Order: sequence, then C-alpha cells, then structure tokens
Amino acid sequence: MTWRFILKQVGMPPGSLYLLLLVAWLLRRRLPRLAALLFFMTLGASYALSLPRVTQLLAGFLENQPAIHQDQWPELAHQAGAIIVLGGGREPADPAWGADQPSLFATQRLRYAARLEKATGLPVLVTGGLHFGQPPSEARIMANALQQDFSVSARWLEERSRTTWENARFSAEMLQAQGIKSVVLVTDAWHMRRSRWSFEQAGLQVIPAPQGFYSTPQNKPLGGWLPESRAFWQNTQLLNELLGLGIYQVLY
Repeated sequence: MTWRFILKQVGMPPGSLYLLLLVAWLLRRRLPRLAALLFFMTLGASYALSLPRVTQLLAGFLENQPAIHQDQWPELAHQAGAIIVLGGGREPADPAWGADQPSLFATQRLRYAARLEKATGLPVLVTGGLHFGQPPSEARIMANALQQDFSVSARWLEERSRTTWENARFSAEMLQAQGIKSVVLVTDAWHMRRSRWSFEQAGLQVIPAPQGFYSTPQNKPLGGWLPESRAFWQNTQLLNELLGLGIYQVLY
C-alpha cells in the first residue's frame, strides 16, 4: 500500500502541481517557452482547483443518486436486509480521545447510518480494513464510535478491505452467507457512483443512501469564482474520485 500512496500523492494535486513547477524551473534556460507554458498551466490549474464553482460542476457529474427523503426511511425496512456504511478514513491517535477516531467523512456517514438504523431497525455492517497494516481496523473504530456516540451496535465488521472494490467484495461475502441480497448503502454522494457500481458487481442489490453532497447551490460571493482553500481540498477529492471511477471500470 505504501507505493500506491506515494504514487497517488505525486500524481494528484497538489503533488502533481509541484512536480510541474519543478520541471518548468529545470527547463527555464534550455526550453524557456515550454517552461513558461508549464508554469502558466500550473497556475491555471491551481486557480481552477480552488474555485467553488468548479467543485459544484465536478460534483454534479459524480453525484447522480438523489437523497432519500426522511419520510421514505421507514420503507427501507421492507426493501433491504442490512445497512452498509463505507469507511472514510481515520484521525490517528487524537489526544482528546486517547485513540484513533473516525475521520470527518466517516463520522458523517455513521451519523446518517445511525438515523437510518433507528428508522428502519435494519442491522448495520461497517467496512474498512487496516491503514498501512496498523490496527485497529477502520471498521473497529467505526463500530466503537457508532456504539458510543449513537447507541447503535454494528452486527458485522468487515476488517480486511483496503479499497472500495474490496469493501464491496468482502461485505457481499459476509451478507450473502446470511441470505441478504439487498442493502442500503451509505457513503458520501460524490463517492456513491463508484461504490454502487462496485457493490452491484459483487452481486448485491443496492439502495443508494448518499449524504454529504457537494453539488448543492452554495451562494458563494462572486458566483463561486473566488478562490477558496476548502474548494481546493474538495476538488482534489473529486478528481481522485473521477480517476478511481475510470480505473475501476477498466480493471474490474
């Protein structure tokens, strides 16, 4: 996993932008025109990635599943056999808690899944393996938070997966062994397209339950054309998701 992590950091912004700037600097004397082109390309990409307007456009392409209205939640009990919550990373060794904690993404997913569990009574599966081989698993961290913060017990912990594809494969194995074929899938809206595809490829019927939408109107100053650090962070996530969506459909 280490080499994948390094390649990802170098190949995606901001690492790739720094790499282009380095190449431009090295070529500034031998090939000044190419160096200038690379410099202005990097400058333009940095500006575009920092725009809330770009966030809304990219998310609008990825977020193709609508939210489930709250008055429809009870009906899910008759349509599915379980709720699956996808891991979203961890915050390591947070001194306020004395242990690893779910990331912001994971916490939002757990909160939404807890609401669905209380509305439907469906059992919950949390999925996520080790980070760089270090315990506890992401699923274990999520299950602890789900119990302690939301008073919901996870019935199944899938602790082997390292990718969304493995989330789907290993979770499907566990649930199909229990005779469960249809699930409510909880993840961020921008991650749902790839997630749903992966779980359907694994043989499950998926009811998407997206949350954490980026494509909703933001009412930003200057129509979203003013650079923001938050937008840069979100856009790098969306670019990673677009790349992952394409790679998955080629590899799997």
